Amino acid sequence: MSKEEILQAVEEMTVKELAELVSAIEERFGVSAQAAAPAAVAAAPQAGDGEAEEEKSTVDVVLTGAGQQKIQLIKVVKELTGKGLKECKELVDQLPATIQEGLPPDDADEVMKKLVEAGAEAELK
Repeated sequence: MSKEEILQAVEEMTVKELAELVSAIEERFGVSAQAAAPAAVAAAPQAGDGEAEEEKSTVDVVLTGAGQQKIQLIKVVKELTGKGLKECKELVDQLPATIQEGLPPDDADEVMKKLVEAGAEAELK
């Protein structure tokens, strides 16, 4: 199987299938995709900020897109924030919305993963 065929197969996968693939790769090869992801995501937006951002040890999880399954996303936001349904619906309706602030990078990755699994678009700041 060529690299192009593999990439084409990955393009056709759902988010859930991709998450399962990443887990299988981590188990088989003894690696962790989460360790590299925060550095790559965090490095791109801070190109102009320099040293101040490198010292930052906490990140915020920001919801940027609700996706197709809004009700499921509201349930996930409620689980993550502990807020009421009405407050969570308002967060999902008024994007971009900060879901959680001041999280360690590993915890922020977990929160972001749950949001993406619910069909949302999110980013770390």
